[in-house]
Amino acid sequence: MKKLVIIASTLAASPALAASGPFFSLYNTNFVVLLSFLAFIAVLVYLKVPGKLAGMLDKRAADIQKDLDEARALREEAQTVLASYERKQKEVQEQAERIIDTARSEAEAAAAKAKDDLKVAIERRLAAADEQIESAKAGAVKEVRDRAIVVAVAAAREVITKQMTDATGDRLVDAAIGDVQAKLKLH
Repeated sequence: MKKLVIIASTLAASPALAASGPFFSLYNTNFVVLLSFLAFIAVLVYLKVPGKLAGMLDKRAADIQKDLDEARALREEAQTVLASYERKQKEVQEQAERIIDTARSEAEAAAAKAKDDLKVAIERRLAAADEQIESAKAGAVKEVRDRAIVVAVAAAREVITKQMTDATGDRLVDAAIGDVQAKLKLH
């Protein structure tokens, strides 16, 4: 409803209704404005302004189209570069994963080797300790045996010294001399 009132008031206040007298008179402002407008249009057509405007608009449209084509080409190039970088990133990621896997397997192998080396070193040390124990045991047995021999010889000397008389000693010396002479004659 408000729109209808606004349209009606606009038409009622029209400048065409404000003019008085015949329309085709220089005293009629509407006619003078119409003539001026037509003269203006004629001057514009005579000076080829519409063609120049059309040329400028065409040039502007061509420039815009050129900018759009360039932007499209840049976009495609950017997409190509982005795809290339994404491929490179994926390749680098895969390479990094391979390096990590290789490092992990090498670390596991090194740990296993270190464990084996540790076992070998422990076995060597145990063997060396066993050898030292056997050597100490053999040394102790030899020392006990040597001591037993010394004690036995001393005890035997004492027993022989007590039981031996001069006559028995002379007889043993003569028997030893006879054995030596017999051995010397054989050679």
